[in-house]
Amino acid sequence: MSSVDAETREDAVFRALAAPVRRAILDALKDNPQTTGELCARFPQIDRCTVMQHLKVLEGADLVIAHKVGRVRWNHLNALPIKAIHDRWIGPHAAGAVDLLARMRAGLEG
Repeated sequence: MSSVDAETREDAVFRALAAPVRRAILDALKDNPQTTGELCARFPQIDRCTVMQHLKVLEGADLVIAHKVGRVRWNHLNALPIKAIHDRWIGPHAAGAVDLLARMRAGLEG
């Protein structure tokens, strides 16, 4: 995978996570897959078409994997793109912050 492909995928993940309702959908899928109907029932403030549009964005970012069983569409959380974001962006920054706190503590105790 080239760095351009990786950046394009990361951009899609960040765009997908930018909308609060999409983050709420991912939260709803955290513990177990749900049907589209179940997700629509969880978000009565938006219509089914809008839920489907949000699911399409999440699928495009590879955050949701959907499969049909008969007429039922099951939506599964795919946390791997979030882990990739964590590994690249959050983990290194958090490690730097922990190192800074350790140095500050040593300076205060020293």
